Amino acid sequence: MADKRTVHIIDDEEAIRRSASFLLKSTGYAVEAWASGVDFLKAARHAAEGCILLDVRMPEMDGLAVQKALSDQGIAMPVVVLTGHADVSLAVKVMKAGAVDFIEKPFERAHLLEAVGSAFTRLEDRDRKASSAEEAALAIARLTPRERDVLDGLARGLPNKTIAYDLNISARTVEVHRANMMAKLGVRSLSDALRIAFAAGLGSRQAEPDAARPADLGGSTAQ
Repeated sequence: MADKRTVHIIDDEEAIRRSASFLLKSTGYAVEAWASGVDFLKAARHAAEGCILLDVRMPEMDGLAVQKALSDQGIAMPVVVLTGHADVSLAVKVMKAGAVDFIEKPFERAHLLEAVGSAFTRLEDRDRKASSAEEAALAIARLTPRERDVLDGLARGLPNKTIAYDLNISARTVEVHRANMMAKLGVRSLSDALRIAFAAGLGSRQAEPDAARPADLGGSTAQ
């Protein structure tokens, strides 16, 4: 994680973005502010890892919809919800979907800092421990279907040549998918990738090979 921990503020009210940014920056956080959930989701895959301060009531997409979209994309940043008094029931739904805390507007300095601190504690705890089934599933969701197939084959103990044969691709293509897969999972060793795969339940059943097989596969895919 970077020296300065990053908080992404997603709120359509400029005054809230400005005041929360000032408070967080003055206490040592890096801040990136977004005027809508739609804007953040467009850049989320490339955004700095950190936590999200998320307004629950916004035009286009409310906080619950943004949270679901993040989950669908495999982005597991912890979320702290900002809510008005009338939106508490919606904030509770976001909490049930995994948010760390919710803060009513106008927010109190101490409550905001405590909630953001709790979000980073969750993030750091997640980084220290082995992937849980839920975290592994979120990590696997970042992969393309073919990268997932390659990881599944590796989790079944298959060599690249056999994975290539099963998937009707060359061994070289398997190597490319394998490298991309490991980069997306943020791992440097096969053992780390396999821990995530096993936590997500991969490698437990036979992969279904494509119907067509290249005629020259036996000679062209040797490792």
